[in-house]
Amino acid sequence: MSAAPALCLTVAGSDSGGGAGIQADLKTMQALGVHGMSVVTAVTAQNSTGVQGAWELPAEAVTAQYRAVVDDIGVHAVKTGMLSSAALVETVAELLAGTGAPVVVDPVGVSKHGDTLLAASALDAVRTALLPRATVATPNLDEVRQLTGVAVESEDDMYRAAEAVLGYGPRWALVKGGHLAAHGGEAADLLTDGERRLWLRSPRYDNRHTHGTGCTLAAALAAGLARGLDVPEAATAAKEYVTGAIKGGFALGGGIGPVDHAWRWRA
Repeated sequence: MSAAPALCLTVAGSDSGGGAGIQADLKTMQALGVHGMSVVTAVTAQNSTGVQGAWELPAEAVTAQYRAVVDDIGVHAVKTGMLSSAALVETVAELLAGTGAPVVVDPVGVSKHGDTLLAASALDAVRTALLPRATVATPNLDEVRQLTGVAVESEDDMYRAAEAVLGYGPRWALVKGGHLAAHGGEAADLLTDGERRLWLRSPRYDNRHTHGTGCTLAAALAAGLARGLDVPEAATAAKEYVTGAIKGGFALGGGIGPVDHAWRWRA
């Protein structure tokens, strides 16, 4: 009998198109040799063109899923994604407070297609309840502005943005700068705990099929932490994995296709 792999739990919404959310997280964890488990927070009707509908699960359903997994199986790292209301944010933050595993918080605010996934009324709960529980927070530039008011137009702005995010309590901030024109031909992210700074740089690939990028990076980071890597090691490995997935992104349906979570198997 083989030893059980590291255990990683995603607390996020379902993407019926399979490119982001719970589906992307579980594919990523499997690809990285980690056993993925899930707590579904919302069900979306979603495809390559956008989100056609979203239905939030009640807090008691989220709590029951979380307790069922953690109390019986255990967990080595947790990743949070779509938490669309203040009630869900506060529920999950309370659950995380009683779990000793590292936590990656992806403060999902807007989908790849511009659909709002976080109610404005939930922003304060993210700032005051969820981010203080995070080992690493992984906002993109839109989410940084949504949470902190910092508009990023340069690499210097990314330092200011990261400091603003750290002000809400996470131990580390990974500010994703892949869309920043100032990076030119690079996709550059900034990882910092306020003292140490690490730029994670990769080529920028001319590929529009990037659905699920943020979910995939955060899930890969959580998988690395579950395997016992420290934060800089896990973030570096996650950046390498998501870069390959972006390069391999493929057309699906009539809109924006997903990144390729199985790119290493196709190489």
